[in-house]
Amino acid sequence: MSYPPYLFPQTHSTILPNPSNFFSSNLLSTPLPTNSFFQNFALKNGDQPEYIHPYLIQSSNSSLSLSYPLLLFSTALLYQVFSPDLTISSSTQQPQTNIPHNNHVISSYSNLGVTLDIPTTNLRFFLLRGSPYVTALVTKPTPLSIKTIHTIVSFSSYDNKKTKYSLSLNNTQKWIIYTSSPIHLNHVGSEVISDPYTGVIRIAVVSDSNNERILDEFSSSYPVSGYAKIEKSFGLVYKWKTKNSGDILMLAHPLHAKLLSNSKRHNVTILSDFKYRSIDGDLVGVVGNSWLLKTESIDVTWHSRKGVTKDSYEEVVSALEKDVNELNVSSITTTSSYFYGKIVARAARLGLIAEEVSHERVIPIVKDFLKETIEPWLDGKFKGNGFLYEKIWGGLVTQQGVNDSGADFGFGVYNDHHYHLGYFLYGIGVLAKFDQDWGQKYKPIVYSLLKDFMNLGQWDNKNYPTLRSFDPYKLHSWASGLTEFRDGRNQESTSEAVNAYYSAALVGLAYGDEDLVEIGSTLLALEINAAQTWWHVKGENNVYGTDFAKENRIVGVLWANKRDSGLWWASSECRECRLSIQVLPLLPISENLFNDGVYAKELVEWTLPSLSKEGWKGFTYALQGVYDKENALKNIRTLKGFDDGNSLSNLLWWIHSR
Repeated sequence: MSYPPYLFPQTHSTILPNPSNFFSSNLLSTPLPTNSFFQNFALKNGDQPEYIHPYLIQSSNSSLSLSYPLLLFSTALLYQVFSPDLTISSSTQQPQTNIPHNNHVISSYSNLGVTLDIPTTNLRFFLLRGSPYVTALVTKPTPLSIKTIHTIVSFSSYDNKKTKYSLSLNNTQKWIIYTSSPIHLNHVGSEVISDPYTGVIRIAVVSDSNNERILDEFSSSYPVSGYAKIEKSFGLVYKWKTKNSGDILMLAHPLHAKLLSNSKRHNVTILSDFKYRSIDGDLVGVVGNSWLLKTESIDVTWHSRKGVTKDSYEEVVSALEKDVNELNVSSITTTSSYFYGKIVARAARLGLIAEEVSHERVIPIVKDFLKETIEPWLDGKFKGNGFLYEKIWGGLVTQQGVNDSGADFGFGVYNDHHYHLGYFLYGIGVLAKFDQDWGQKYKPIVYSLLKDFMNLGQWDNKNYPTLRSFDPYKLHSWASGLTEFRDGRNQESTSEAVNAYYSAALVGLAYGDEDLVEIGSTLLALEINAAQTWWHVKGENNVYGTDFAKENRIVGVLWANKRDSGLWWASSECRECRLSIQVLPLLPISENLFNDGVYAKELVEWTLPSLSKEGWKGFTYALQGVYDKENALKNIRTLKGFDDGNSLSNLLWWIHSR
């Protein structure tokens, strides 16, 4: 049975930035990214740097600056420092009156790269993620300028061809300049200038003296864009569009290196000694024009893997009776899309727990509660809030967020979409499982929620961008939307991101949509891998080293360019807050997220001495149950309060299914 596409009522936001300031006119008719790796290039003045591995890159209206950043750390922070090591521009610039405000222009973009034009300089930069080279095309004869804030210690050409130059700075950096045709460069003070030049110029920092030969070998073939595509059996393929024949040299971060797989179609060579430093761990060289990343499969299920032990049913059922009897729509006071979604998902958990412990008698009560809470949001009849569609960027906003960037935690500026919608979709998936007629009635509207952050073009190319939150290069989601930040995109709660893709897969199960199950499960597996790589800080074998790990067993907010021990809403001293926001909501999929009992014990023992907030204690005790079921159960039985998305029933279900 086919369904016509559904679009929520359209609205006009008064707070969203104007994309025409930076995106080329041919891109404005398509949905635009709102959580991309280059988002700062399209916000406010467009001049905050972005981390495009291995460089921090800052663009202005007339130049582009490169930084091979220093990595600094304390017990509370790791961060990379931007310093304009090289700034590339034209030594003679003419304003282009046909470009709004003479800004740089985003002329094209893809999952793995962005093309940035600076019209006043005739420079087009192909900024590919993981490229050790920054590549520019000089479109017209233009005299170039390469400036540095450092002292130039030496500058030389390698031969009479004038297509390779070396630039050494007093900060110990050595840069190589490659050109597609001869160029005459002069060194004057802290600037290198050229005669008018047309062609390709590639610039790379030499991270180690032994690496220069490899940079030379792969300097001619270069990528201009790169795309990521989900393949069956938990695969993700990178494919680059290149100029000039030959393999390209790119850089893999630690999770890439873990998941890289060779096949006949995707044959790569890993250069393990060719390294660049990064806040994400060492980047290593990979030669090959396409990559295949393979992650272990995850079997998405409604219930726990082992099930609740039958001799524990009585305690779980007793808690269930109490929690279900307290469900009351009229007692809900919040109109926040986030907190309301948590209430919906909490109730849905009660229904699935009841099913798992064979106490189906309470399921009709849960179903009625879910219908009463979900339907007004889908029908547009919820008083005080609701979902709307805005077409400038292409996606959902809330009524409260249309004119208030702070409402609904910034949902109106595309912040936290996968978090909020993930909670609603969890409840929807459970309700559609219990009541198939209801599910079919609301299916078009349900899929419109999915499209907002799960779209891969399989449903809609004209109303929603591709994968709003998930980053196919970093292999996890970002949450920060259309807000400019000096350190780029960020994400706090990995577990709520996991919930989003888990819930999408559950909706797929409820509707018998195998493609949705596969896509959701693959993104879910990647998000879990990323959380375990970059948020879970183990005592040994973590990407951050021993100094940061001594004081931190979990990252609070992870930024593109920073690791913060604090949270948006709590200080780093609140260890139970840091643990809880990376655990909630407690679900069957939490078994996969915290499948390392040794790490769970490290994290709990790090947290327990400062435990004080009643509502957060349950998540710490839940993780304790991974390795010490008996004491965790004793602790849970003493609790007097729970997070608004959690319940005693849920905690008992978790412990008794360990």
